[in-house]
Amino acid sequence: MKTIDDFYLNQEDPIKGLFLALKEIILKQDQDITNTLKYGMPFFSYKGKMFCYLWIHKKLKRPYIGIVEGKYFDEDFLIQENRSRMKIMMFDNNEDLPLEQIEAIIQKAINLYKTGIVKI
Repeated sequence: MKTIDDFYLNQEDPIKGLFLALKEIILKQDQDITNTLKYGMPFFSYKGKMFCYLWIHKKLKRPYIGIVEGKYFDEDFLIQENRSRMKIMMFDNNEDLPLEQIEAIIQKAINLYKTGIVKI
């Protein structure tokens, strides 16, 4: 059985480093965030409720953070594609991570649960 650590370690560079950095950034945002492997990908939950995940875009081969309740977000840099509920924040392997944007999006996602907009 694959563990969450195996998922990160089995990625190829530079995606491995990018995913490990994203994991640390996300986990630092709140003590109630946990990271588990679901559907073969790393999911992050707030008090047991899944709110984001990490994955690689199938066509573009670029890593991204998927925001489960993306329908509540209207930021220009989030992409919906054919998803009805989720939006993604895609990254370029050759650029630095936009730390402030990532932290703001994660905080906004957590606040959906903290404020009761999305029930836990």
